[in-house]
Amino acid sequence: MLKYKTYRLCTKGAGLVALTALLQLSELEAAPYAFISNQIENSVSVIDADRYEEIKRITITGKPVGVSVNQTKGHVYISTPEGNGFSVIELSSLSKIRSVKVGGASLGITSSPDGHYVFVADWYENTVSVFETENFKLKKVIRVGTSPSGMVVSADSKWLYVANRMDDSISQIAINSWKLRNTTKVGLHPFGLSINKTGNRIYTANVESDDVTVLQDDHLKRIQHIKVGARPYATALAKNDRLLFVTNQDDSSVSVIDTETLEVIETIEVGDKPEGISTHPDDRHVMVANWMDNTVSVIDAETLTVVKTLETGEGSRAFGQFFTK
Repeated sequence: MLKYKTYRLCTKGAGLVALTALLQLSELEAAPYAFISNQIENSVSVIDADRYEEIKRITITGKPVGVSVNQTKGHVYISTPEGNGFSVIELSSLSKIRSVKVGGASLGITSSPDGHYVFVADWYENTVSVFETENFKLKKVIRVGTSPSGMVVSADSKWLYVANRMDDSISQIAINSWKLRNTTKVGLHPFGLSINKTGNRIYTANVESDDVTVLQDDHLKRIQHIKVGARPYATALAKNDRLLFVTNQDDSSVSVIDTETLEVIETIEVGDKPEGISTHPDDRHVMVANWMDNTVSVIDAETLTVVKTLETGEGSRAFGQFFTK
């Protein structure tokens, strides 16, 4: 559980309450956590990312898969394909506070860095549903390609990128107008996506062609295809965007790509069937969810070695950006 310190100050009434709330919020923001969806078990493991210990397990029904942390709103969103929507976890209490219906089969989920919107990819309906995060009112339904999966939003909250798995394409959507700007063919069956801090490079893991496609934001121009391991699933950037980490499901490994040379510089063995991957806010440690092992592996991006393995729940997937800041 989150622990708050108690401060005894010579302050009365509302002032003491306000100060206590600020101190609590400060501690919450200072502590990074990782939220790992355990699909088979119908739960989410909460991991203290400084000590790398599981501190709580939250029941989330509907076969949870996707994870997105909305730091601005103090929420974590968990997609539930068999629950036809997503669940909302409150960061301050580490508890589920509501469920939101979408329809179809929600899988990929992400939120805008400014905190205003949460986006849910509907695998069957070939759409992305946009919800406001203030009251979770449906704002817009956007038609994209076939079987949308991974999504990512640029750091300035202007662009949404969607991987259309069965169309072998990536869509770019302008958030201010909700209009489709570009759609570009990539490798076979794109799934996980990453975007760098400046927003000019997008990376997609292509499950069936065993490669990563590198795209430029301007008109989604293809820069290069990079061969990795078998059935790459998801991606994460680290070390100031100089390294890209790619989970290879069928190789039980993670490929490391130098984003300047666009070459694989290392392959790291992890647990069985690695899927979700995300980077600690220290920008050095990368966590990988291993589906068949019911574990997560922690990689040191400087030494390119696994430095810790933790047990989680059954069927760990954690597809998305699952670290708090």
